[in-house]
Amino acid sequence: MAEKQKILVVDDEPEIREVLQMMLSSEGYEITEACNAQEAVEKASGKDLVILDIMMPGESGIAACTKIREKNNVPILFLTCCDEEEAIVRGLEDGGDDYLTKPFRSRVLLS
Repeated sequence: MAEKQKILVVDDEPEIREVLQMMLSSEGYEITEACNAQEAVEKASGKDLVILDIMMPGESGIAACTKIREKNNVPILFLTCCDEEEAIVRGLEDGGDDYLTKPFRSRVLLS
């Protein structure tokens, strides 16, 4: 039996984390949650994917992405309500691999 892929979901909104937890675990992924940038950096090691919000209290997801990139090259998907072109470009230039805006469609996220 293949090992489950491990995904870190980082969002300051518990409801978003809960929705992602249910959606992704029902697809067979092992989910770990974090509610801020510091936790994201601490928990990113050993994950197959990080789903990372940008706008969080304290440090931003962009700062977390930069710190995660210093330690490993795990793929990072920004999932955020910020849909301005400048924010998308910055997120990708600062180490993100993809960018999806909220509200999101579950099939798009899963693909």
